[in-house]
Amino acid sequence: MGWLDRLRKKQTKDQKLAQMLNGYMPIFSQFGTNIYASDVVQQAIKCIVDEMKKLNPTHIRYKENDPVPVNSDIQSVLDDPNPLMTTSEFLEKVIWLLLLNYNAFILPTYYVWEDSNGKEVRKYTGLYPLKPTQVDFLEDPTGRLYVKMYFENNYDTTIPYEDVIHIKYNYSVNEYMGGNAQGQPDHTALLNTLELNHTLLQGVAKAMKASYAVNAVVKYNSMLDDGKTEAALKELEQKLLRSESGFLPLDLKSEYIPIDNKKVQLVDEATLKFIDEKILRNWGVPLAILKGDYTKAQYEAFYQKTLEPLIISLSQALTKKLFTDREKSFRNMIKLYPKDLIFMTVDQTLQMVNMLSNTGALYENEKRVAFGLKPLEELEGKRYASLNWVDVDIANEYQMGKNTDGGKKNGSKEE
Repeated sequence: MGWLDRLRKKQTKDQKLAQMLNGYMPIFSQFGTNIYASDVVQQAIKCIVDEMKKLNPTHIRYKENDPVPVNSDIQSVLDDPNPLMTTSEFLEKVIWLLLLNYNAFILPTYYVWEDSNGKEVRKYTGLYPLKPTQVDFLEDPTGRLYVKMYFENNYDTTIPYEDVIHIKYNYSVNEYMGGNAQGQPDHTALLNTLELNHTLLQGVAKAMKASYAVNAVVKYNSMLDDGKTEAALKELEQKLLRSESGFLPLDLKSEYIPIDNKKVQLVDEATLKFIDEKILRNWGVPLAILKGDYTKAQYEAFYQKTLEPLIISLSQALTKKLFTDREKSFRNMIKLYPKDLIFMTVDQTLQMVNMLSNTGALYENEKRVAFGLKPLEELEGKRYASLNWVDVDIANEYQMGKNTDGGKKNGSKEE
C-alpha cells in the first residue's frame, strides 16, 4: 500500500459498529463491474468523466460577493494532488469510482501542529482516491465515527470519518452510503435493458452470418418428391463445389434468384435508437452528447441535468472536510470552475458582461469567472463603471454642462 501503510490506525477495543435507523448493519461491500461490460454504459460514463476532468478546483474566499482566490497549501494539493496523478487524472479517478460504486472516498494527508494560541493547524500534502472493497462504519463510546476499510490485498485500516472525504451518488435510503439500502448501486432495471441489448446484438450477429452465407435462392420450376428434392440438393451442392469461376450452371428446370445483402435490414433503426437511449437515460447522457454533434441547448441541458449536480457534490464534499468550522465561517470554500464547460457562446458572454460592466455591477473577478477563468488575487475588490452613464434625474443638468449643485461644469459658482 505504500503511503497508506503510514496512515494505518488500529481499531481499539472500545469501538463498535455504528447504529443505523433502518436496522441494517453498517457494513458495505463495493458493487461489481458487470454492467460496465456494455460498450454503451462505458461510453455514457466516459462522456461524463471527460467533461468533469476539465474542471479547475480553486480555493476561494468570498469577501461580500467578490470571490477571491487564496494561495494556500490546500490550493497546492488541488493543483498537484499526489505524486501519481495530475489534477485532471485525480478528478477522472474520483468520478469513475463515484459512478462505479455510487460512493467515492478521498484521503487527505497532512502535517498537524498547534499554533501559539493552542489551536490545531493542518498543512495538507496530498489527496488520494481510495478503492476499498468493503467499508464498515464504527463509533467509539464518545460517539465519534470511524470508517474501517478493506482493500483487495487483504489490507485494512481504520480512519476517523471526519478525516475522509466521502462523496455520495444517489444518496437516498441509506444513512451512510449512496445507492440502495445496502449502500450499493441498484442496477436491476438497467441490467434488464442490458440483457435485452445483448440478446439483440447476438441475434443480429447470427443473422448477419446467415445473410452473408446465403447469397441466392434456387427455385425449381417443377414438382419434386422427397427423394428427388434430396437428390437435387446434392446435385446443387456438387455444382457449387465444382464451380471454380463463381458461376453456377443450371438447367431449364431451375431458376437462380440472387439476394442483395446490402438491402437486408436486420434490425430497424428505431429499435436500436430506443435501446441505446434507454441505457443512456440511466446516466443522463443524451444521444447527441454521445455522438458529439450536440447543439448549445442540448449541452446546456446536459450540464444542468448531469454535470452540475456532480460538481456541487464534489465542491461541497471537499469544502466540508478540508476546512475547519472557523475557516468555513470566513466563507472559505472549494469551487470547481468549469473553464471548458461553459455552454454560452463567446458572443453571448461578451454581451452579458458588457451590459453589466458599464453600470459597475460586476467585480473584475466576476467577469473572469463568467468566462470560466480563475479569479486573480490582484483584481480583488476592483470594480469599474463607465463615465458615459449618468443618473436620469440629473441628465438635463449634466447635458447642459452644469453640476448637480447648480454650478457650472467647471465648478465655478453662479453670480
